[in-house]
Amino acid sequence: MTKVCMVGCGKLGLPCAEVMAEKYDVVGYDPYVEPWTKIPMLADMKRAVEGKDLIFIAVPTPHDPIYGGSTPITNLPPKDFDYTTVKEVLAEINKYVNKSQLVILISTVLPGTVRSQLEPLITNARFIYNPYLIAMGSVKWDMVNPECLIIGTEDGTLTGDAKILIDFYEPLMENNPRINVGTWDEAEAIKIFYNTFISTKIGLVNMIQDVAERNGNINVDVVTDALKAATMRIAGPKFMTAGMGDGGACHPRDNIALRYMAQRYDLGYDLFEAIMHSRDMQAKNMAKRLLELFEETGRKFPIIIHGRAFKPYVPYTIGSYSELVAWYIEQEGVKVFYADPETDDEIHPSTPCIFLMAHNPAVTYLNTGVQLKPDGFYCDIPKGSIVVDPWRTIPDIEDVRVIHYGNPRKSK
Repeated sequence: MTKVCMVGCGKLGLPCAEVMAEKYDVVGYDPYVEPWTKIPMLADMKRAVEGKDLIFIAVPTPHDPIYGGSTPITNLPPKDFDYTTVKEVLAEINKYVNKSQLVILISTVLPGTVRSQLEPLITNARFIYNPYLIAMGSVKWDMVNPECLIIGTEDGTLTGDAKILIDFYEPLMENNPRINVGTWDEAEAIKIFYNTFISTKIGLVNMIQDVAERNGNINVDVVTDALKAATMRIAGPKFMTAGMGDGGACHPRDNIALRYMAQRYDLGYDLFEAIMHSRDMQAKNMAKRLLELFEETGRKFPIIIHGRAFKPYVPYTIGSYSELVAWYIEQEGVKVFYADPETDDEIHPSTPCIFLMAHNPAVTYLNTGVQLKPDGFYCDIPKGSIVVDPWRTIPDIEDVRVIHYGNPRKSK
């Protein structure tokens, strides 16, 4: 039988270890042993990890208590998690393990932490990052009914160790969870952005609640029930592909109007200022990348934005994210050209250019029933050009440099 050790048997580690013990030979390690535990507990690290096939680490990566959220935190300076304990535990474990053993870290950390600070501490064993999507109060149920499994390997491939871990979880699962295998960094990002996405949703629905209280004629449940039922665009995968920012005649202006409403009702906060500021800065970052390429080419390659309208197949430029990106570029004194038949922007380049592929009908109209037009570019792409694809769907083009914006791994 597979032998397992859970290092760190607190609110998360202990109930997870008890679930594992239903199928495997499990012991726990923790300096503070609770007498009511259902698994053997050891207070000696050497005894706990020696001879174990899988060693899970579930120690905390805390913040200072003042960041807990029971008092205002927005005025506090940004601060990373405290990795002191997890580093100490990894270094201690490394003294007693060998290459036949697999060390699995499940603690929450920021993207890049495993690669730069944590994995280097495990030199004598193999290592995987495997954060859990588990909530307090339902740990055991979440353990066997996860929305997905997150497994991080060094290069993001389905390694033998990843397969061992998948096989380990299979008899524990009561559902059939999706399995996400990525780099350590991608696994870290899935975990942390999963959590913060939930925070964003809660912030939004609680704002609707505040509006209902101020307005007096709104039942928040009527509003949120309607949004819950909008499974195509709100609760489903729609709009979950990174690319160009939100545009059009409604969405950006709606956020501006809601900023006004937040002030009118004196809500005490403005979630939508942050959303709009993020939109602006994301456009600025995209413009900066295009300008970097412009400089790399000796300022000789014109910048052409492929798609001027706020979305494909329409002639409207109101709220156009393409024009927002162009605005930031032109603030640096660089002229921007467009290619878009719907807005009468025709261009016929014959020398190398830098293209931003702003339009992607297949992504924009996914699951909408809109009949897609035959694939093709709005203009010729001269040899030697650079194509920046923020949707990451354009394949390699002969004699053209294709950059999948948002996926720097592809260029490594």
